[in-house]
Amino acid sequence: MRRLVTLELAAVVAAACIAIYLLFIGPFIGVADNGDFLRIMGTVGLNYYDALESYEDRFFGFAHANFAYDSFFRGAYVSTQIILVFIARFAGMIFNGDAFDIRVLGALYTLLLLAAAYLIIKYNKTESRVTGFILAACIVFVFCDIAYLAYFNSFFGEPVSFVFMLMTFGLGLWLTKQERPSNKVLVLFFVSVLFLSFSKIQNAPIGVAFALIGLRYMSLKRDWKWRRLAMWCSAGIFLIAVVMYVTAPKELKHINLYQTVFFGILNDSPDVLGDLEELGLPERLSVLAGTNYFQTDTVIKQDDPSLKADFYDRMSHTDVLLFYLKHPGRLIDKMEYAASNGMSIRPYYLGNYEKSEGKPSGTLSLTYSTWSEFKNKYVPKSLLFIVIFYVLYYVAALFEYLRRPTVRERIAIELFMLIGLVGIFSFLVPILGDGQADMGKHLFMFNVCLDMMFVTALVWVVYQLASLKRSRRSYYY
Repeated sequence: MRRLVTLELAAVVAAACIAIYLLFIGPFIGVADNGDFLRIMGTVGLNYYDALESYEDRFFGFAHANFAYDSFFRGAYVSTQIILVFIARFAGMIFNGDAFDIRVLGALYTLLLLAAAYLIIKYNKTESRVTGFILAACIVFVFCDIAYLAYFNSFFGEPVSFVFMLMTFGLGLWLTKQERPSNKVLVLFFVSVLFLSFSKIQNAPIGVAFALIGLRYMSLKRDWKWRRLAMWCSAGIFLIAVVMYVTAPKELKHINLYQTVFFGILNDSPDVLGDLEELGLPERLSVLAGTNYFQTDTVIKQDDPSLKADFYDRMSHTDVLLFYLKHPGRLIDKMEYAASNGMSIRPYYLGNYEKSEGKPSGTLSLTYSTWSEFKNKYVPKSLLFIVIFYVLYYVAALFEYLRRPTVRERIAIELFMLIGLVGIFSFLVPILGDGQADMGKHLFMFNVCLDMMFVTALVWVVYQLASLKRSRRSYYY
């Protein structure tokens, strides 16, 4: 007799209850604006609700539930996040034409998270009930943590990366489990990759990685239409990733270059003048070493016309990469710094509550934060720990890969390997693309991947123990 309540359904119901309680019942929980919201709001036709609100109330300290409707395209921010916010905006007008309640957007993210959780559990559980239960429990415990969910009630791009990383993984597993893989599921997989890879410019390398594994799906069926679809979708993702990076706004590239050089390479440099000479930059720029793009007290202003010829026209991220390749010790130092900030899922400097709650500015919600707080306080914040964990993870993955005879099984394991690769991209890109600026927040995707790897490792160990127990039982009986 078929069960009415499956493990994946029970987990989704549990996750839904947690999300509803945290995001939609009781005091409003979101994430305060650090200045990034306006580029999204300007594009989709939203604005701050209280035009007379003070700087201290608007930024950093307090989250906001309501936003004003405004004219569209006051900016031109390119991101797949725009599509989701557009959908939420128009849905929000149905419920309240006077103000946009950001919880509508939060509800959309929640539905996507629940769908992703369902797919991952359904197509990753094994014949071992204990293993399946551990998987479901970990999904609910780790990925419904307030550090992740609070982002849902905000205009940050992090929740788009989060839910579509999980969704892409779930759809990818689904394809490997189908006897005759569906063209529709393959298209959904690439749509999910599209939303994941182009939610932020720094996610573009992720698109390249998934485009490569998309080509691997060609071998799941001999049907020419299937192979052609996989090939063209992979090529499309790859091309869009390249175009997105090349056509990125100059202003954004300038900010990233400034951060990478002056707040990255030259920050705490043992020889600032020597580094400037090696980079082909004039000595006068030494006064900017250790400064970030958004400082207002720099000797030379970040938009000073002289910087165009002396810095912006001379530097590229390729130059940055070559510098670090020549000085691997400096790169390792930056990686150590990143690792020291790499276990914080949430930005601890951004408050979660509205000012009307009467809580001090910057107050964080600690409800259902066991995982994020444990990770931040007790998981080693060292590059050595990350390297050791990665080595063990890939040793186990290669062990499974070599003992699996079918293409389906091997592609599934390649997906698990890809999680780690995306994590490496997400760990290095902030260093090479934004220096040491807001490192904790920029390592969000690294945290998502690391948590997926933690869950995978735990479930794998439990599965091995369960298999060993079954083998012993079979031997004796």
